[in-house]
Amino acid sequence: MFSNRTIYNHCAVSPLPPITSASSTSNKTSGIRQPICIVTGATSGLGAATALALSKKCFFVVLAGRSSDKLSKVMSDIRKQNKEANLEAFQVDLSSFSSIMRFKESIEQWILDSNMHPSIQLLINNAGILATTSRFTTEGHDQMMGTNYIGAFSLTQVLLPLLKNSPVPSRIINVTSFTHRNVSSFRAEKETVSGNRFSGYESYPFAQIYEYSKLCVLLFSYELHRQFHLTEGSQPISVMVVDPGAVRTDIMREVPWYISQTAFFSLQLLGLLQSPEAGVSSMLDAALAHPETSGLYFFGGKGRTLESSALSHDIKLSRELWDTSNDILQDSLLGYNRGSVSSEKAA
Repeated sequence: MFSNRTIYNHCAVSPLPPITSASSTSNKTSGIRQPICIVTGATSGLGAATALALSKKCFFVVLAGRSSDKLSKVMSDIRKQNKEANLEAFQVDLSSFSSIMRFKESIEQWILDSNMHPSIQLLINNAGILATTSRFTTEGHDQMMGTNYIGAFSLTQVLLPLLKNSPVPSRIINVTSFTHRNVSSFRAEKETVSGNRFSGYESYPFAQIYEYSKLCVLLFSYELHRQFHLTEGSQPISVMVVDPGAVRTDIMREVPWYISQTAFFSLQLLGLLQSPEAGVSSMLDAALAHPETSGLYFFGGKGRTLESSALSHDIKLSRELWDTSNDILQDSLLGYNRGSVSSEKAA
């Protein structure tokens, strides 16, 4: 069932308070700071449209994506439409844990060098892929599960200190899909979460894996919400889920042309296909909702929320997924630290 929520007209968070310049010898303070928003998958489509929209809503927008050329183009396009936009861009491949850690370190250094408040106010986990062939990450995970879910989980965890350090309420927005409703059962074991159980299949079940990854995003989001808000005195971090509906992006670029065009044509005939610019409305709903709002599933814009599938609300399953995901994260962190030590010794 749909419901409508009150949406702020301006900005989800207040401007940051002045901070003392660490590099200054005087006692003067710097000016009011803009809240920092990170948008992953910002090189095209919904991510790029979201970055533009939030640049007009008082955010300092950090665009994150795999291609430096595409990031530069998006930044240029945004500045043509919003001359007052404050933007920064960083490369990151969410299927690679080492890339995630380098991104985190780059963000921390950029904030320090820019004399900004050491915090982040909004993280939007938008990046996602629809792979039609079996590929693996450097950590040995299925690339689609690695990008769509494990990468989002890992990035959120490593950026949590910056989100918790915010002097104003911060929030996390995770992008899911209505296709999660196609999943009737799920086991949160490591082989499934990593996607390795599908490696022996004769035909790569890409649609099923995509649906699994989007269900995992929901389970993770609801569990994170519970951890933040069911503990007395917990840090006021909101966790939202966004389902923009059917948006015409290049996520189906690996699907045969005739299949993707048939799907788009059918959705258009039904009046369900949106442009990225129209689809961004649900992102803004979540970003600009009341600071105390958390744990909601925003769908299709106009402030609408609805219930996700019953399976996505399974608390036992979400806790099992949390534990499995943490184990995967710790393994990745251990491997990253070992690699860092080896590099230092070689140097």
